[in-house]
Amino acid sequence: MKTCLPRDVLLAGLLSFAGCAQLPPTPADLQAKKFEALPDRAVVYIVRNDPDFSRDGATLLLDETQTITTYPGTYYRWEVAPGRHRIAGFAADAGFTTIQVEAGKLYFVQQSFVPGPFTPRSHFSLVPPERGRAMVMRSELVGGR
Repeated sequence: MKTCLPRDVLLAGLLSFAGCAQLPPTPADLQAKKFEALPDRAVVYIVRNDPDFSRDGATLLLDETQTITTYPGTYYRWEVAPGRHRIAGFAADAGFTTIQVEAGKLYFVQQSFVPGPFTPRSHFSLVPPERGRAMVMRSELVGGR
């Protein structure tokens, strides 16, 4: 009968930690974190809390035309024309917000996925730029891999 040698135990431990290693940021993530405004469009960062009430994905509908799925610790950079824009939960998620934006400006919307009576629901709040930038810097771009 073979017994587990200390070397085997050490190797198994090292291999288990290898799966936890954080990957380096992608070029798209690095670019988005430069926080560059656009002269003819507004930039809206949607940032999901981490930790959040749920680890599940939350699919959002952006202006009824585009969908993204957020997870705790992720963000999305959305470039839009000046005017009103709607961010809404998808399917059973009844949360939504509408924001008015101006060209050449950055906006930060914090998303929390909170428990509801039947299903979780997204809650949105506009946050100050300093706080929004800090949240983005701790997060990973949705679809950035």
